[in-house]
Amino acid sequence: MLRFHVQTAGSSLTAQQPENNIVRVAIQALAAVLGGCQSLHTNALDEALALPTEDAALLALRTQQIVAHETGVTNTVDPVGGSYAIEKLTDEIESRAKAYIQKIDALGGMLRAIETGYVQGEIQKAAYEYQRAIERGEQIVVGVNQFVAEKGMSVPTLRIDPALERAQIERVRALRARRNSAQAAAAVAAVEARARTGENLMPAIAAAVEDFATVGEISDALRRVFGEYTESVVL
Repeated sequence: MLRFHVQTAGSSLTAQQPENNIVRVAIQALAAVLGGCQSLHTNALDEALALPTEDAALLALRTQQIVAHETGVTNTVDPVGGSYAIEKLTDEIESRAKAYIQKIDALGGMLRAIETGYVQGEIQKAAYEYQRAIERGEQIVVGVNQFVAEKGMSVPTLRIDPALERAQIERVRALRARRNSAQAAAAVAAVEARARTGENLMPAIAAAVEDFATVGEISDALRRVFGEYTESVVL
């Protein structure tokens, strides 16, 4: 059985006329449900501007709930079953995905494809072509290159209180003061040791968390073994 999660397309959201993003997300959410997803995340209307406000996040949730409980689309296992258009698109996706997999296999696998810049290059090429299509008017984006409003539209955006950072720092300091420091250090060392052997890291990471090692301490242990990935520039 294939179980899969879908997140609506954050890259399709626009800073211009941000309320239009409500419609975009609703259509994308409906498409995901029609496609049979078991888990769904809906983007908030303000995500082209900032992290979502509480109100925007709630509206994104309500979008899912309306699709689930008011449209009737979840009452049928496969609402678009037998659709020629859907089957044609599915076949095309499968064919093009196989071509990509074969190309990546020929390059020596996904890791090698990343190291040589192939993956980054494909992403950059797709982004460039999409942007050019918008600029030429071949791809209409409502509110951006067509149906542009004379008066700008603004929505409330999230502002993080700097006091939250200071409070979190104090929480970490308090944790380190009350935990068994030797036990936490030993658990982090075990994570590093296991990373050097190539063994499954999850048991050691789980044990380190239970001993109150911080995310930063565990991450530092992994950085000492694996280093830190820096994406290469692809032109």
